[in-house]
Amino acid sequence: MSLTLSDVKRIAHLAQLEMPEERAAAALAQLNGIFALAEQMQAVDTDGVAPLSHPLAAHMDNIALRLREDLATEPNRRAAYQAVAPKIQDGLYLVPKVIE
Repeated sequence: MSLTLSDVKRIAHLAQLEMPEERAAAALAQLNGIFALAEQMQAVDTDGVAPLSHPLAAHMDNIALRLREDLATEPNRRAAYQAVAPKIQDGLYLVPKVIE
């Protein structure tokens, strides 16, 4: 898959970016390079290759992941944060309805 200059300009327009012609040409080359690399990676035969839990798992048999205990370490500051809110109810922020 490769992009054209009009594709890059359309993407920039959708992202609401102002992109001069020379910058669009540079972005086109970079994006096409990324797509070419992705196509190369997809062409590699990975049948029979098991997924790894860690990048070094293929070379080291017993990698122990360092895990921390799942404990709350920060104090509950809900009341302090909501004290400055314009409207709250039952611990929730009330905001104006924006979607009908």
